[in-house]
Amino acid sequence: MLLAEAPDPIKHPPPVSRLLAILGDMRHGLALSIGITTGALLYRERRARRSAERFAAATLETLLNAVDANDPQTGRHVRRVAAYALIIAREAGLSRRESNAIERAALFHDIGKIHEALFDITHEPKRLTPAERRAIATHPERGAEVLAPLAVFYPELPETVLAHHERWDGRGYPHGLRGVRIPFAARIVTLADTFDAVAHSRRYRKGAGPEAAERVILGGRGTQFDPDLVDLMLLPPVRDRLKAEHLAAWNGPKKSERRDARPPASRPEITFRWRPRSRGDATPSAALPHRTATDAGRSN
Repeated sequence: MLLAEAPDPIKHPPPVSRLLAILGDMRHGLALSIGITTGALLYRERRARRSAERFAAATLETLLNAVDANDPQTGRHVRRVAAYALIIAREAGLSRRESNAIERAALFHDIGKIHEALFDITHEPKRLTPAERRAIATHPERGAEVLAPLAVFYPELPETVLAHHERWDGRGYPHGLRGVRIPFAARIVTLADTFDAVAHSRRYRKGAGPEAAERVILGGRGTQFDPDLVDLMLLPPVRDRLKAEHLAAWNGPKKSERRDARPPASRPEITFRWRPRSRGDATPSAALPHRTATDAGRSN
């Protein structure tokens, strides 16, 4: 009995349907292999980024602790400014993410003053000379430089710190930005900073109270400050919340009201231990539909 001769693949090629099936199996296997490899790479990349984000959040917490250690009065000041800025941001109808970004910027708006060249000047009890004032005016740029390495995680942070002494009429510093060219977050921080500077006592000035701060802010409407934000800030419900926060800060936060500083494992959003628990957040009194944290007010 003769053995059947194997078909010559050149003379007798397999049917097209079989070739397609073989190619389909190969493509499926290749896609599965690529999918597994890609998934593993994405997982590793996600883990690495998550770790980096947590490190960035921990760095901010360390910087805040450094402010406290170097200058407790400035530490209290930036916490109050952050609380006021958060109220204004929420009342402006901003998202939680945008509000948190503004809160962070407010917490670090004066980080540039914790600098060897400026520290003694800021603690000088007598009236500053013109040269000393010019030196102090460099603190936004110094602060932005300190925070620049964290811009990949918090891009709004250095630009807001850099612009928090700009004025609506373009007569501010360091770049003389005007109107909506000033980052929106910086406009809010400027208002909150002024409110605290007038209302609360500092080493060089006795606090005049929230009513005096409101008068100063109203006097700067359209010149120093965004007029729409001033109008929002002076609405009765917003004024009441700011005054309540002022009173709470005056009496000092209770230990039981402080939050854990560790960010949740599933979300690297930094949470600062100083922030009190919500005092009955309400619907914003008046949103600014034509203003968002990413509006035209970006710096050049």
